[in-house]
Amino acid sequence: MGMTSTPSGYPTLGLRHPDRAVVQRWAWASLVANTVIILTGGLVRLTASGLGCPTWPRCTEESFVPHSELGLHGLIEFGNRLLTYVLIAIAIGTLVAVWRWSEGRRLRRHAVVLAAGVPFQGVIGGITVLTDLNPWIVALHLVLSLFLVAGSTWLLLRVRAEAASTSSVLVRRLVLAVYATLWVVVYLGTVVTGSGPHAGDLDVPRNGLDPQLWSHVHAWAVYLLVGLTVATIVLVRRDRDTTSRTPALQAAVWLLVAELGQGVIGFVQYFTDLPVALVAVHLVGAAVLVAVATRLVVTVHPSPSAPRPLEHEAVVGRSA
Repeated sequence: MGMTSTPSGYPTLGLRHPDRAVVQRWAWASLVANTVIILTGGLVRLTASGLGCPTWPRCTEESFVPHSELGLHGLIEFGNRLLTYVLIAIAIGTLVAVWRWSEGRRLRRHAVVLAAGVPFQGVIGGITVLTDLNPWIVALHLVLSLFLVAGSTWLLLRVRAEAASTSSVLVRRLVLAVYATLWVVVYLGTVVTGSGPHAGDLDVPRNGLDPQLWSHVHAWAVYLLVGLTVATIVLVRRDRDTTSRTPALQAAVWLLVAELGQGVIGFVQYFTDLPVALVAVHLVGAAVLVAVATRLVVTVHPSPSAPRPLEHEAVVGRSA
């Protein structure tokens, strides 16, 4: 994090007088941590450890930590819960870094929302346990985590102040359609998951829907998403201003690559009866897809104003 220290010797992690590089590292930490917890949460479900700690906020009625009778499932579930506290620490660090570095109200509000979203997401995780892993609540839990991934990506890109594209109204609207379709695809993926195996516990009921039918519905939404992304690439390439179109074109191409990669993983896992390793990779792929799509939206919808660093950034090198 670019660790510095106070005169008394306590580390500050760059938070005493953060510069742009320090804030970027905190934003990266937020993005990575929110992606990792999606993976660990998925492993809880994939290893049938969802009720390894049968209650919340305690692990058992008597203790916050699992006892030996809960076995490996208890350790896996408890480990995932502990990561929430790591996320909270990173969210607070990110908030402090942004607040001390930038005087922009929008950026500060965004950091506040991200910081508040982590404990809120923890509460939703607790509700999933208290409702015995209701598949609809589990789906909400994943979607909210992906929202935090999107928010972390947005924050990182705003701090970096990457070059934006002066895109046409048609391109901007099409990109919004791509983004909306992406979230439909993500949610349909959770519906498919809730109808199939990997419930998180051997005794958890599923949502009662036909997994084969909803897999096809999910696939058709993916086809639409890919088609809209290809259309976006075509429209951006027709832009006469080569300089302004380059960031948007790069972002759209990377999104198409992510979609095709995620689609291949999805098809392979479907035809191989959902092996645990592939499902875990598919979960991480969803986070990557959301992050890349968010980058495209930010690229074609530039912020009204760039982040405004506080005056001390110019002299931060002397205190680093």
